[in-house]
Amino acid sequence: MRKLSFILIFLIIGSPTVFYGQSNLLNAVIPQEIGKLNEQQLLTSDNEPLAYGYVDDRDVMWSKTVWEKIDLDERINFPFYYPVANVDPTRKPLFDVLWENILNGNITEVYEDGYFTTKRSPDVIKGYLKSRELNKLGRKNFNAGVPNDESPESQEYSTYEIGKEEIDSYLIKGTWYFDKRLGELKYRLLGIAPTAVVASTRANNDAQDFPKDIKDLDAVPLFWVWFPNARLALNGSEIFNSRNASQPITFDLMLNTRRFNSVIYKEENPYNDREIKDYIYEDALRQLLESERIKNVIRDYEQDMWNN
Repeated sequence: MRKLSFILIFLIIGSPTVFYGQSNLLNAVIPQEIGKLNEQQLLTSDNEPLAYGYVDDRDVMWSKTVWEKIDLDERINFPFYYPVANVDPTRKPLFDVLWENILNGNITEVYEDGYFTTKRSPDVIKGYLKSRELNKLGRKNFNAGVPNDESPESQEYSTYEIGKEEIDSYLIKGTWYFDKRLGELKYRLLGIAPTAVVASTRANNDAQDFPKDIKDLDAVPLFWVWFPNARLALNGSEIFNSRNASQPITFDLMLNTRRFNSVIYKEENPYNDREIKDYIYEDALRQLLESERIKNVIRDYEQDMWNN
């Protein structure tokens, strides 16, 4: 019986109708046929993300909304950063997937902040990603009263462009809640935002006589995406699975199952939702301990529910 159960689980998890990381690889006559699905695979493939179940407000006994930071310098979070080189057209970093789908209209719910009240247009985002500013030579000539050459070939201007390589982290917003109907603690991801040092900040820093190191500059969210609106687009892009290359994982699945490491930097509170750094000053260790305290409060709620 155990052997039969194991076989059934293997067929469900390892079924080739779920993902096609290198579909048609072994049957391709020419390289262009790699990745193309045959008629049978097209009929059985399901590109729709797994739908969320309906949650009635009366079933939510307790909830807490938190903001977290996913640091891309951590090895466990590398799948969201790589590949930064275009080695395989079927593999893209998370930023490229978000930005390309915003430009082509597949992701429409794009906002300025994590409260999702004011939308941010692609044109505004482009202003963060690319900037053309006077460099040191240009400022020197300007201060000397020499008219600046504004032509595209001018040596007095420098162009700064932010790409996928400059994304250093992602901010996410989500709600932990206890569903009394199911009797368990659950998590719902609400929003995600890539952060980077914007192009104009880099330009102004480079123009200084004593520029700061790039790590000392403040990274800001480029935009916030309402996650439920982006699920279909994220489900169509896959992350390389280092344990089994024939079974890649979609970005939607990675984020929904929380396959990443993060640090809580803010929780909803009566003090204008202030961040941890706003009440614990310049003490990274205590800030990290406060983040862990908030995590423990959330984690212990479900255990205390059954122990009391």
